[in-house]
Amino acid sequence: MGLSVSILPLVALAMDPQAGGQAASASVPDDQKESIPAPSDAPPSVESGPDAEDALIDGRRRPGLEKDLPDPVIQENIGAVRAPPPEAFPTDQFPVPDRWRLIESLGVVKENWFDPYNQNTYKGDRPICIPTDEEQERREQLGLPACKTPKFLGLKSKDEWFFVVNAISDTVIEPRSFPIPVGVQTTNRPDSLDVFGRADSLVLAQTFITGFALIKGQTAYKPPDVEYRLTLATQVNHVDVPERRVLFVEPSEGTERTDFFVGLQELFVDYHFRNTSDRYDFDSGRIGIQPFQADFRGFLFQDNQLGVRYFGTRDNNRVQYNLGAFWRLEKDTNSGLNDILATPRSDFVFFANIYRQDFPLVGLTSQASITYNMNREGGDIEIDDNGFPVRPALIGDLRGRDYDVVYLGYAVDGRVGRFNLTGQLYGAFGEDRNSIFTSQPADIAAYFAAAELSYDYDFMRFRLSGLFASGDGDPENNTEGGFDAIFENPIFAGADTSYWIRQTIPFAGGGRAVSINGRNGILNSLRSSKEQGQSNFNNPGTILAGIGADFDLTPEVRVSTNANHLWFHKTDTLQTLRNEGSIPTDIGWDLSVAGIWRPKATQNIVFRLSAAAFDPSDGFSDLFAQSGDTDIFYSVLFNAILAF
Repeated sequence: MGLSVSILPLVALAMDPQAGGQAASASVPDDQKESIPAPSDAPPSVESGPDAEDALIDGRRRPGLEKDLPDPVIQENIGAVRAPPPEAFPTDQFPVPDRWRLIESLGVVKENWFDPYNQNTYKGDRPICIPTDEEQERREQLGLPACKTPKFLGLKSKDEWFFVVNAISDTVIEPRSFPIPVGVQTTNRPDSLDVFGRADSLVLAQTFITGFALIKGQTAYKPPDVEYRLTLATQVNHVDVPERRVLFVEPSEGTERTDFFVGLQELFVDYHFRNTSDRYDFDSGRIGIQPFQADFRGFLFQDNQLGVRYFGTRDNNRVQYNLGAFWRLEKDTNSGLNDILATPRSDFVFFANIYRQDFPLVGLTSQASITYNMNREGGDIEIDDNGFPVRPALIGDLRGRDYDVVYLGYAVDGRVGRFNLTGQLYGAFGEDRNSIFTSQPADIAAYFAAAELSYDYDFMRFRLSGLFASGDGDPENNTEGGFDAIFENPIFAGADTSYWIRQTIPFAGGGRAVSINGRNGILNSLRSSKEQGQSNFNNPGTILAGIGADFDLTPEVRVSTNANHLWFHKTDTLQTLRNEGSIPTDIGWDLSVAGIWRPKATQNIVFRLSAAAFDPSDGFSDLFAQSGDTDIFYSVLFNAILAF
């Protein structure tokens, strides 16, 4: 509009000679000046357009210029129904309580209870009905069914509560092979008269997870005001092995086992104390059986345990913090689920951590943590459901242990330019009240480092992985240098697609019912059980170097490959337990490939088929030299997840 105003005086100057003054006459040659008629006050005889002062540009209006309004538009629509007068309405507007009732009254929502994709009250998309008198009257006016909320829930009519149901079916079919120790007194085949018998076995497991949550408050942009959550896991598993005394301590029990268990995985109350900013930074507390992961990749502690946690955010969610304590529950031996009917363990975990986004570089998130594990199970004797002792472990002096260990950690996760980076450092320091080799107190000083660097190119991701967990170089001194976790479940180097992470390798000849590593664990910790055993800082340590690649062939299909090489850091502990002069550190190659299919490109239906092969090197062959003519061990995993 400013442009049109500045042009109009120039237009007037060009059309009016009087306005030009000297400028207008200067443009005429001297010999033609006399032929120009003198200015006259009379209007020109030639018709011209509207005066510049009265000119209007369509759609524009000059300040101060007033024109007559156009003639009113009169529409005669005989028989049309006129709008009711304003006095027919008691108010100018009708208030709508919320957006859910609005779309319901408009008929937009037609939900089905079994449809998790579209709006569903049972998935927390809409609040459950609150049976107030006003609500009932409104529903009657709209012709909607009456509102019926269970009265035993004790919900207040002024609050909006959301109900969430989760149901997951997890199916596992897993043929595998690993060195199976066998004793002469339990062998029923002549070909198995050796330290190790046949290696093939089969695992079948079906788990149903059902969860229920009652949430107060809208959680799209802020945490819930109150949350009550309950999750049960029911598992049926079957294992078939070729040798006796693998599944049961009694040889007469046979080589097959079918088990059933129901575990309580979540039972907590989450309460929102306050918001600390207008961007919904908050402080909340949670008490009960709850999930917790101590670091980005689950190296130290990743479990569902009984505890209390205080957590929140600051600086527009760029800073997150956790403070809390856990009292570890006993686990079922065969399913690994929480057994709340058993007495909780005398094992406590205290932690504090803080996350900072965009530190030290933009795109990276840093975490600093301190975790204290206080174990007081030195006087306990625990036998698992299959009859094998798990506390104390049948290794070393066979005595119970108390220990205190503090883990100092720093982690980073994020992206630097085109590279994705994850890294973790831990130092473990403390005291073991009874070393399994000296039966004397010993200091704990162990270290851990892991990193994964990946690069994305089109539909491909290429990965480099490295891990170091220190081993104990002198089991007879008063320092334990082998790093061990509290309850590891690493998402690293192929995770449970990897043979070494997925399978348990028994440490035969140096400890009874003791394994080199644990199922779904990467550390060579020499524990009786990851679920029921104690941490052991007299171990050989672990070194891993790996490469991998992920290929997203379609939005529904992904293929992942991994190649890892493993070593023991130090074999002094193994040599002492096996009474051998030397054991090589080279463990072997772990090769795996997995295919993941997500029909409809959702996470509600996921099928995975993976295969892994383990090619032993000198260190592994030295420990299992009498494993017959089996050179390559394998693991095949079929997993189907259906979620509602």
